[in-house]
Amino acid sequence: MTDTLRVGIVGLSAERGWAAHAHVPAIRAVEGIELVGGCASSPESSAKAAVAHGLDRVYDTAEELAGSDDVDLVVITVKVSRHRELVEAALTAGKAVLCEWPLGNGLSEAQELASRATDAGVPHFVGLQVLSAPFIAHLGDVVRSGEIGEILSTSILASGSTWGPTIASDQIYLLDPAEGATMLTIPMGHTLAGVEAVLGNVTSVQATTAVRRPTAVESPDGRVHERGTPDQIAVMGTLGSGIPMVVHYRGGMSRATNFHWEINGTLGDIVVTGVHGHMQMGMVRIAIASRDDQKLHPLPTPGEYERVHGLPETTPAYVVAHSYEQLVHGLHAGTKTLPDFADGVRHHRLLSAIEHAAATGTLTPVEPPARNGLHS
Repeated sequence: MTDTLRVGIVGLSAERGWAAHAHVPAIRAVEGIELVGGCASSPESSAKAAVAHGLDRVYDTAEELAGSDDVDLVVITVKVSRHRELVEAALTAGKAVLCEWPLGNGLSEAQELASRATDAGVPHFVGLQVLSAPFIAHLGDVVRSGEIGEILSTSILASGSTWGPTIASDQIYLLDPAEGATMLTIPMGHTLAGVEAVLGNVTSVQATTAVRRPTAVESPDGRVHERGTPDQIAVMGTLGSGIPMVVHYRGGMSRATNFHWEINGTLGDIVVTGVHGHMQMGMVRIAIASRDDQKLHPLPTPGEYERVHGLPETTPAYVVAHSYEQLVHGLHAGTKTLPDFADGVRHHRLLSAIEHAAATGTLTPVEPPARNGLHS
């Protein structure tokens, strides 16, 4: 690897998609890392993406990208159902790999990939970018400082925007459980990772899921599609220190509350609000009332928590850029700064426990995290 980490993105389109909107500007905002190439769904799409993003190198396939001597880190930003084959291609080529969340299409695939990555002996990371968000780091420090006393409970009410009454043509796959991209795995999964980073790991769950809107209307052509994944998920859980947790995600958007997270303590309360349930994108407001405060007041994130400058906090690239900054720093320092595949497996176990609890109606334990977990 050169002094500058050279990145190739699998799933890089010319204009649309998470890679174009979040990863490309994030990489370009971070020192010590460079986007050198990408590939899309076809050679023609790859060529268009190269022109759109000003790239000299064009790769027709993911295998060609992973095998290139010009690429140090392979970033996977495609449908969850293709994660395994593309991560395996990068590992076979001996390349470091960053796979967007979810790591695999279910717990079993995630375990397989973690085992393969360990055997390959290359750096491997999973895109739980909420763990890199400056506001999450600050919240954790505020809670641990005792500013609001001993934590009594925590609760979240949120909207899983995409899983509502209408759906865009390029997102129809989100209705298919076989694709692995659900309201549980994506917005709720990312948010639960942030909750655990601030308050500690979930140890047991009870859950109810439901399909309350059995169909979704495709926009703009009006075709009706059956919904195969829940649009209502309600979870009651307990964190390791005994803190009760309640989380309810509703598909679509609400005219009232779209993201409201409360942390209640013996000396005060913290409230995090946002415009949707995707906490991993940032774009939240935080307020606190503690000790003698009679009402909430803003709790801005201090500047020292911001490690990347030049990106507005209102863009999805802002939090992703902080993930890349930590990745580069960790590789150079030889320290663990981002969640790896083992951490991804642990988080998959939490989501698997929620699914089991919902299917059986039983209280379900969550397997303890690995000892090297980022927030164990």
